[in-house]
Amino acid sequence: ITSWEWRIMELIKQEYRNILVPVDGSKTAEKALERATEIALRNKAHLDILNVIDLKQFSVSFGGMVDANGDAVYQTFEDVEGYLSTLVERVKKQGLEDVTAHARFGSPRAVIAREFPDDHENDLIIMGPTGLNPVERLLVGAVTDYVTRAAKCDVIIAR
Repeated sequence: ITSWEWRIMELIKQEYRNILVPVDGSKTAEKALERATEIALRNKAHLDILNVIDLKQFSVSFGGMVDANGDAVYQTFEDVEGYLSTLVERVKKQGLEDVTAHARFGSPRAVIAREFPDDHENDLIIMGPTGLNPVERLLVGAVTDYVTRAAKCDVIIAR
């Protein structure tokens, strides 16, 4: 048996207590949420649903803000809160009551890989391969790639 096969066997036996699933509105993220819900139900685990709002999306050239009084940022936060509420209701309909939604500002890479799991003691991250198209991945870099390399806990990519 190889070390890789041994690791897979250990993961299968692992019981997870705090599962994190980051969402960004993409179909791949929502597929990951379905998988995370299934795993949370099997493990009787808590599920954290997280959306990270990257403030860089509001900047324009030369570092100026699109909306100096914060209306665009506020509206985005309101939209994210509504989206997360919808996801929580969907998860509860699947039978999982132990679920919490979170919205955070920051770098998606850092928040998903380190900051949020440190704060919430997540022992598993389940995420989609990417919510970006190939050009966006080239320019921005895939958050998923970073998380799989930098996270302190197990990471499952739901395809």
